[in-house]
Amino acid sequence: MLLSSLDQSTEGHRHRGAMHGHSPHHRQSTRTLPLKVGTRGSPLALWQTRHFLELITKVCPLLREVKAFEECVIATSGDKIQDKRLADIGGKGLFAKEIHEALLDGRVDFAVHSMKDLETELPPGIVLACALKREDSRDAIVIGPDCAGVDRDDPYACLPRGALIGTASVRRQSQLLHARPDLQVEIIRGSVQSRLSKVRAEGGPQASLLAIAGLKRLEMAHEAAVVLDAETMVPAACQGIVGVTVRADDVELRELLSAIEDGEAAYVSAAERALLGSLDGSCRTPIGGHAQVMPDGQLLLTGLVARADGSFLLKRKLWGAKAHAAAMGRELGESLRRDSPADIFG
Repeated sequence: MLLSSLDQSTEGHRHRGAMHGHSPHHRQSTRTLPLKVGTRGSPLALWQTRHFLELITKVCPLLREVKAFEECVIATSGDKIQDKRLADIGGKGLFAKEIHEALLDGRVDFAVHSMKDLETELPPGIVLACALKREDSRDAIVIGPDCAGVDRDDPYACLPRGALIGTASVRRQSQLLHARPDLQVEIIRGSVQSRLSKVRAEGGPQASLLAIAGLKRLEMAHEAAVVLDAETMVPAACQGIVGVTVRADDVELRELLSAIEDGEAAYVSAAERALLGSLDGSCRTPIGGHAQVMPDGQLLLTGLVARADGSFLLKRKLWGAKAHAAAMGRELGESLRRDSPADIFG
C-alpha cells in the first residue's frame, strides 16, 4: 500500500534528522502495511510504544486511518532472567538483543526502547533514528511499612539505619552507599509493579529506587516517597528518554521518524551516550550521566564514576555549546577515566 503523505508529514523537520545523518531527499513510499513495531512486553514498555505510535500518527494522520501499525511483543534475555545482575548475564544490551535480531531479519520495521537500556554501540546495520521528549530524569525512593517519615532536608532520612535496599543498579547502589555506608543492598529486578510488591512484602527489602519517569508514565508517581534531585543521585545516561531504532538502510522510516524527534532530547542523549561510550562502561561500572539544556542555550553535562561499594566517587561537570554535545560527552568521560582508579573499569 502506498503511504502517499510521507513527504508532507516530514517537511520542516529535516534539521532534526541531521543529527542522525538522515538524507534530505524525500521519497514516496511503496511499503506494505502494517508496519511492525518491536517492543518488550512489560507494562512500561507497552506504554512507551503506544506513546510513540500516538506521536507518529499525529504527524501523519493517514497512518492512523489505515491502521498502519502492529505491535510485536518480543521476549528478551534481560526479561527472562530475573535473579541476577545484568552484568553477570551479558549487560544491558540483553534488553534489546532479540528485538534487534528481529529488526535485522525484517520481522519488525522499527523498535521502541528505554534509551538507557540501549548499548552505546548498536549492532551493525541498526541506527538510533529518534529520541522522544524526555520525562523527568530523576530517581525516586519507594519505601515499605518499616521506613520512617520523609525529611525534606535529608532525602535518605526515611531509610532506617542498616536497612536493606533492593536494587540491581550499581549506579544507584554506589551513590547510596557513598552517602549511607550503613545500608545493605540486595538484588531485585523485574517490572515496576513487581519491585513495588517486593518492597511491600514481609521479609522483603525495606525500600528500593526506581526511575520517577516510569512511575509517572504508569500513573504511579504517588508511590515515590522521595524524588532525589540529580545532584544527590546522578541519573543513568538517557534515563527518561524513549528511543526508536531502525535498519540503517531504511531511509524512508528514518525520515519519517525525524518528524517526531525532540531536539533537546537529541542533544542531551548525544552527550550522555558519548560520555558512557568514552568510559566504556559496562553494567559492572557505576556511571551516571545527566545533561541539561540551560536557559541560555548552553549544555550542562554532569558525569559520575564510582566504586560499587561507595568507597570512591568522582563527579564532574562540563559546560558547552549544545551543538558540541557528543564531543562534550567524550571530553568529560576521558577526564573521569583519567582520574579514577584503574580497578573501577576492570
